[in-house]
Amino acid sequence: MNTVGAISRHATRKIPSFRIRNEIFQQRRHLSQTNPRTTAGLSQTTPRIQLAPRSRQIFPTQHHRSFSTTDRRKHGDLTPPKPGEERRVTYIDKDQQEHTFEVADGDNLLDIAQANDLEMEGACGGSCACSTCHVIVQSEEMFDKMEEPSDDENDMLDLAFGLTETSRLGCQVLMNKELDGLVVKLPSMTRNMQASDFAEKK
Repeated sequence: MNTVGAISRHATRKIPSFRIRNEIFQQRRHLSQTNPRTTAGLSQTTPRIQLAPRSRQIFPTQHHRSFSTTDRRKHGDLTPPKPGEERRVTYIDKDQQEHTFEVADGDNLLDIAQANDLEMEGACGGSCACSTCHVIVQSEEMFDKMEEPSDDENDMLDLAFGLTETSRLGCQVLMNKELDGLVVKLPSMTRNMQASDFAEKK
């Protein structure tokens, strides 16, 4: 076998026949007519759809802060006592002025004070989580008639301003027949544990 013959046969194996090349061409031509994008090397003549540009208007995000608020009772919200079942309670304010009210069983000293516009904050809403409804019971005998304070109340009382041996939290003292005639004094200052400072009552 001479060198020319070997090269000729090798070239014949590498070059596809005319029939095969024609089939490949026809397949590519068919593809280019049905979907020009799938044929390599052909220009993409399919017109592009022009979409309207998206609006880039930016709206400011509104951040809402949540606050925990307590609805304070207004004057007249307390249920009036039934005739013959009135319980009298007297508050002495920081100016030594006395305020006496007739209330019903089950009313607590915080609600009574707020319903009658006395200066008693009750920052925690009566949940025994602050000391701003601190009152000082004026009679040891009346103090002994009250139910024992809970551990939570004692914890808050330890933080109260002007603590005495007869101090209680107003939200925890409920009026009843035994406490008829109760007299309590409002301290001149209260400590708001939510702000960790003192707020002088004026």
